Amino acid sequence: MLSFLPAPLIGILNSILLGINTLFWCLLLYIPAILKLIVPHKGFRVLCTKAIIWVSESWVACNTGWMKLTQGTRWQVTGAENLKRESWYLVLSNHQSWVDILAMQRVFNRKAPFLKFFLKQQLIWVPVIGLAWWGLDFPFMKRYSREYLIKHPEKRGDDLIATRKACEKFRYTPVSVMNFVEGTRFTQAKHDKQKSPYQHLLVPKAGGAAFVLDAMGDSIDTLVDVTIAYPNGAPTFWDFICGRVPEIQLDISTRSIPEHLKGRDYSSDAEHRRNMKDWLGELWRAKDERLSRMLEK
Repeated sequence: MLSFLPAPLIGILNSILLGINTLFWCLLLYIPAILKLIVPHKGFRVLCTKAIIWVSESWVACNTGWMKLTQGTRWQVTGAENLKRESWYLVLSNHQSWVDILAMQRVFNRKAPFLKFFLKQQLIWVPVIGLAWWGLDFPFMKRYSREYLIKHPEKRGDDLIATRKACEKFRYTPVSVMNFVEGTRFTQAKHDKQKSPYQHLLVPKAGGAAFVLDAMGDSIDTLVDVTIAYPNGAPTFWDFICGRVPEIQLDISTRSIPEHLKGRDYSSDAEHRRNMKDWLGELWRAKDERLSRMLEK
């Protein structure tokens, strides 16, 4: 409706709308989040989590509202009709831009369980939304460098312990556990440095997905494989806010997760590490071919 406005003006308007929307729903979310913190009863905390998820889905719905109001972006989405609200999903996607998160939230909202991301531990201190992430049970992970682990081998396995603890909270309400397995956004420089065998993708890292399947293999049966394409090139967040993204494509497919990949220790089981890497490698080869077809349209 307002896409005729100059792009910088749209960017300023959308920034204001995003800020107001985030502040309003976060303040509302704090009520069940604080009650969840101070009341230790498990059943009550599950109810609080459900209230928090409703608030978060309303936040996403309002974000979709300002997108429709100010942007002329064409959304080409396939496979979303196969998503179910009452399911436990492992969601894997390629990663090109911070816009990926907003795009996935818009498409998944109220069609699948709310997306939960693994976050760096420091992000819990982000003003306004840090507490919201905590209330939503987003897993906060403390990552150690390889050099640090060589000096402190006793810290090995802490990530798996933290993942298991975080995933325990996911057993009581349906969840979509999201992982960008490339570990970072795609750039040509990163692609060349890795000598990636894929045309459009970086090499996937199996550890995060393996930890989730170790901790929640008895709950998560379904993989949601998401392929995101930007035919006009990966946008910056500001490009998106300004309505400068002509088209966004998402291809969503669901499939069963092989049983032999569940409930095994990735850190100590060499055969399991090999199986996980082979599985992801096959997924990524298919995704690379899919991206080529999407970008040719």
